[in-house]
Amino acid sequence: MLHITDLTKRYESGGLEQFALQPISLSVEQGEFVAIMGPSGSGKSTFMNLLGCLDKPSSGSYVLDGIEISQLDENKLADVRNRKIGFVFQAFHLLPRSSALTNVELPMLYAGFSRKERRERATEALGRVGLAERLHNRPNQLSGGQKQRVAIARSLVNRPAILLADEPTGNLDSRSSLEIMAIFQELHAQGVTILLVTHETDIAEHAERIITFRDGAIIADDRVQNRRIAQSGGEAVQP
Repeated sequence: MLHITDLTKRYESGGLEQFALQPISLSVEQGEFVAIMGPSGSGKSTFMNLLGCLDKPSSGSYVLDGIEISQLDENKLADVRNRKIGFVFQAFHLLPRSSALTNVELPMLYAGFSRKERRERATEALGRVGLAERLHNRPNQLSGGQKQRVAIARSLVNRPAILLADEPTGNLDSRSSLEIMAIFQELHAQGVTILLVTHETDIAEHAERIITFRDGAIIADDRVQNRRIAQSGGEAVQP
């Protein structure tokens, strides 16, 4: 699904070349659930920006779902972002005056789907995250956890190759965080490929693999031995 070889990101500062990301090589297979960890300045955010086609690498190869990303121009990168990558952010990034349904339809509008298909897919996605009764609520009528559910539904409607979640529980209380992690585990069980950035060990342990960054390099890539099972509605979600 995702294959990276010697990927780097360099910046010029005061006439000196500095590496924000050292040569990185790794693969993520279809259906994996991977957590990315590391302290501030470790390179994990730079890495996720490259994975999300929000920035271009200085060198190296990045192949996503069979497409070599590193050489694409801006228009083709935008198309990959829309069609191949689903984004979930800490701050939700919902349109405040629009309903949950309209917010979820937005990526499909840019992709050129018909109104009928947009409505059908958005309704299905919101039902998938437990918001079938909240289709017409605006963000100010939703809790933080419900807003993040809308954001997850929005990330899924174009049926992306990979889901990138950047600190998705950072603005949530403990209970809502567990509910969101239960949804990610359910999606993982359904075959969705997920990369999640977090600084919280207890959140990372819901994934099946944890990659740790420091000083722009990967220092650990571990399988989670005693994986946490998130709770949703009082029942364990089995991956």
